[in-house]
Amino acid sequence: MVNSELAYPAGVECAHRVPVPPSKPFLETFQANLKEAFFPDDPLRQFKNQPPLKKLLNGLQYFIPILSWAPKYTLDLFKSDLIAGITIASLAIPQGISYAKLANLPPVLGLYSSFVPPLVYAMMGSSKDLAVGTVAVASLLIASMLGKEVSAVQNPGLYLHLAFTATFFAGVFQATLGFLRLGFIVDFLSHATIVGFMGGAATVVCLQQLKGILGLEHFTTSTDLVSVMESVFTQTQKWRWESVVLGCCFLFFLLSTRYFSKLRPRFFWASAAAPLLSVILGSLLVYLTHAENHGVQVIGYLKKGLNPPSVTDLVFSPPHMALALKVGIITGIIALAEGIAVGRSFAMFKNYHIDGNKEMIAFGMMNMAGSLTSCYLTTGPFSRTAVNYNAGCKTAMSNVIMAIAVMITLLFLTPLFHYTPLVVLSSIIISAMLGLIDYEAAIHLWQVDKIDFCVCIGAYLGVVFGSVEIGLVLAVAISLLRVLIFVARPRTTVLGNIPNSMIYRRMDQYPAAQSVPGVFIIQIDAPIYFTNSSYLRERISRWIDEEEDKIKEKGENSLQYVILDMGAVGSIDTSGISMLGEVRKVLERRGLQLVLANPGSEVMKKLDKAKVLEAIGQSWVFLTVGEAVGACSFLLHTCKTRTANGVDADTLANDNNV
Repeated sequence: MVNSELAYPAGVECAHRVPVPPSKPFLETFQANLKEAFFPDDPLRQFKNQPPLKKLLNGLQYFIPILSWAPKYTLDLFKSDLIAGITIASLAIPQGISYAKLANLPPVLGLYSSFVPPLVYAMMGSSKDLAVGTVAVASLLIASMLGKEVSAVQNPGLYLHLAFTATFFAGVFQATLGFLRLGFIVDFLSHATIVGFMGGAATVVCLQQLKGILGLEHFTTSTDLVSVMESVFTQTQKWRWESVVLGCCFLFFLLSTRYFSKLRPRFFWASAAAPLLSVILGSLLVYLTHAENHGVQVIGYLKKGLNPPSVTDLVFSPPHMALALKVGIITGIIALAEGIAVGRSFAMFKNYHIDGNKEMIAFGMMNMAGSLTSCYLTTGPFSRTAVNYNAGCKTAMSNVIMAIAVMITLLFLTPLFHYTPLVVLSSIIISAMLGLIDYEAAIHLWQVDKIDFCVCIGAYLGVVFGSVEIGLVLAVAISLLRVLIFVARPRTTVLGNIPNSMIYRRMDQYPAAQSVPGVFIIQIDAPIYFTNSSYLRERISRWIDEEEDKIKEKGENSLQYVILDMGAVGSIDTSGISMLGEVRKVLERRGLQLVLANPGSEVMKKLDKAKVLEAIGQSWVFLTVGEAVGACSFLLHTCKTRTANGVDADTLANDNNV
C-alpha cells in the first residue's frame, strides 16, 4: 500500500496548479457581498459619469417612471390606451363592487379603490400592462382575519377603520421592502405555494358566494369547507329559488362568454364586457319585476361623489392596532407576490423588464395614498391585467383612463346601481375565481416535482379545510422545510470515467462510466456549512466503506486515494473546514490519501488561512478531476513497478521527498 503521506512526485509535472487567491480587505469583501445581495441589477450604473443635473433627472425618472415615458407620449399611443382603459373600466366597476362586498366593506369602497390607486401607480409603476384594482384573495383575507376580532355587522365603523389601517400598514411594509431592496422576501412564496394558495383561496371564495346564490341572509363567518357546508345545508328551508335561478343564468352567461373569448381571442372584449352587462341586465330585471320584494337582495343606496378623506379614521392605538398591523403585513405580502408575478408575466410577452423593487415602492405608495382616501388594499389582478393586455394597452395611461371612467361613475352613475342584485355580484366573483384554480399547473407539478406538488396540495388543503392563514403558513413552512432539507442533506454522488476520455460523470446517470482502480471519486453538490458538515462527514465515510466492501467482493486492488470533487462547493464555513480536517485524519488512519479537485477561490482562501491546506498538502489539490486521477494513477503505477523491482515502500517514500 502507498504511504498515506506520499507527496506528489517531484519528477512529474502537473498540467495546472490551484493557486490560493490574494487576500482582500474585509471591508472590501463585505461591500462586494452586500452589493450582490441587494443590488444585483446595479441600479446606480445609469448615474456613472453623468453631470449633476442629469443625475437628478435620472433619479426622478427612476422613482417616478412617468417622467421618462410621458415626454415621448403620442396620439397613437393614447388611442390604444383609451380603448384599453375603457375596456378594463367595464370590468373594474362590477368587480370592485363585488370584491368590496366579499371583504364585508361598503360596495362603494370598491369604486373608490379603482380611482385613486391606479392614478398613483400610473405615475410610479414600471409595468406597461398591469391594471390596478382590488382582488378577491386580499378581500377574503381582510374579511376572515378582521372578522375574527371585529364584526362587520355589529361594529361596522371600527371594522371599516381597521380595513383602512391595515391597508396603510400594507403600503408602508411594501414601500419599505422596495426602498431597502428586500424583495427577495417575496421569493419565499414559491410558484408551487402560490398555485396551491390561490387555488384554495378561489375555492373558498366560491363557497362563500353560495350565500348570494342561495339568497341566504345569515351565513357563517368561517371560511373552511366544513363550516360553509354546514351553514348551507342547515338552512335549506331558507333557500330562495328566485336567487338560485337568477344566479345560475348569469353564471352560465359569464362562463359562456369567457369560453367564447378563449376560442376567438379577437373577441376578448366579450368576456371583459360581460360582468358590466350582467350588472345592467340584472338591475333592469329587478327594477322591472320588483324582484327585491320577492327575496332577491340588492345593493341598495350607493353614496355619490369622489373619495372622502380617511386620515382621521386610521387606528394607531391598542388593542386594535396590532390586529391591523398583522393583517396589513400578511395581505401586503400576498398582494406583492400576485402583483409582481402578474407584471413580470406580461412584461415577458412584450420583451421588456420591470424592476421588482420599484414595483414594491409603487404598490406601497398607492396603498398608503389609498388608505388616506377611503380605499382598501389594491394590487395588479391577473384577470384585469389580461384584459388590459388583450385590449392593446401601450403604457400605464390605461390605468388613468380607467380611473377617469370610475370617477365619472362615482360622480353621476352610482344611483343606477341601487337595484343591482347581490346574486349577480356572486356570479361575477365565482366566474372570476374559477380561472384561479389552476389544476393544469398542479398536474404539471406532480409530473415534474413531487415535493413541489406536496407544497401545492398542502397550501390548498390548508386554506380549504382550515383557514387562509393556516394554508399560507403551512405552505411556507413546507417550502422552508424543503430548503432546510436540501441545505442540511446535500447530494453526494460517485463519479466514474467515461471510456476513452478525461471526462468524469455520475455513475448512476451514465451507465458507461467506469470506476478507476485504487481511486474513489466523490462529488459534493452544495456549499459546506455547519448545517451539513456532520452529515457530509458520515456520508463520505459510508461511501468509502461501501466502496471497500465492493473491492473486497471483487478481489481487486485495495483503495488508496479518495478524491473530493468540490466544483459545486461555492463556499465553506469554519464547521465545514473542521469537517475536511477530520476527514483527512480519518483517511490517514485508514491508509488513504485525501485529494481535492476543483475547489473555488473562497474555499481555497479559507482552507489556507485555517492551515488545513497545509495539512492536506497543496500538491494534493488539483484543477480538475481528470488531473487528480492522472496523478493518483501515476503514483499507483510507479508504486507497482518499483515494488515489483524489489524497491520497498519506505525507499519509494524517501525517493519522493516524504
